[in-house]
Amino acid sequence: MPAAALKPKPLPTQSTAKRPVLLETPCAPVEKRPLPAGRPREWYVTHNRRLKAMRLAIALLDSGVYLPDQARNETIRSAAELIGVHPPSDTTCHMVRAFMRYNR
Repeated sequence: MPAAALKPKPLPTQSTAKRPVLLETPCAPVEKRPLPAGRPREWYVTHNRRLKAMRLAIALLDSGVYLPDQARNETIRSAAELIGVHPPSDTTCHMVRAFMRYNR
């Protein structure tokens, strides 16, 4: 029997963090610029939703959640509380998982 067959199978991929990781905040906030005028309201809503989803995806990755399947709505909402943003909607939570999926 080959030696590889005797090796135990690894557990399904899970977070490697043994305890919660403290999130690092940037040294200085990025200078805000006004959004371009004249677009439909839906564009601004979608734009801000994408920015929020990206911030949440980064916070989850920093805290040890690497797979979209690990990022349930409750996990995403607790990350939002940690970084100080309003709790995301179900649509934003879906977008966070999409960002995590497409960036792999």
